[in-house]
Amino acid sequence: MAITKEVIIGRIEVVGPHKHVQVRTDTILKEDGAELSRAYHRHVLECGTILTDESWRDTDISGEDSQVRTICNTMWTQAIKDSYQAYLIAEKNKLPT
Repeated sequence: MAITKEVIIGRIEVVGPHKHVQVRTDTILKEDGAELSRAYHRHVLECGTILTDESWRDTDISGEDSQVRTICNTMWTQAIKDSYQAYLIAEKNKLPT
């Protein structure tokens, strides 16, 4: 009776005008090859963020699965990054100080 655990990328979705990448990871427990249970975890990646001085920092995707990195590098063009930076700055400036 062998119990194994397998973690796979279950779904990758690109959403919104700023091309956020949603990644669903499936954790599968199996006994002798038959699935016992499956659990899901989802995380969202944004192309970057603004710092206090409104300068830009790209998101570090080096720890992501190669499929996820390929999609991020394809979708996150400089135009998308510039648009998202402008959006974040505009939203920051709307906040009361």
